[in-house]
Amino acid sequence: MATLKIKKGDTVKVIAGKDNGKEGKVVSVDPKNGKVVVEGVNVVKKHTKPSMANQNGGIITKEAPIDASNVMYVHKGKTTRIGFKMENDKKVRFAKSTGDVID
Repeated sequence: MATLKIKKGDTVKVIAGKDNGKEGKVVSVDPKNGKVVVEGVNVVKKHTKPSMANQNGGIITKEAPIDASNVMYVHKGKTTRIGFKMENDKKVRFAKSTGDVID
């Protein structure tokens, strides 16, 4: 798998799947499997047994990972692709639509 261009903390928009059109912040990234967890997106219900950590058990809702190819970076309110370039001997990400350096 190629390098993931999405990082933790980025604002992304879902471009495919049941949550198409939703925006949110990236909570975690799994580059090995190419998955990202976005807050408020792909929310699933999980049935849990009572345990020492959770005395009551019951149904909890949490975000499940979605494929990184189904999200797109949001820059200045618009979705854009991300590229890499060298700037002063440092590799930086930039928005391909505007050419602005992201970080």
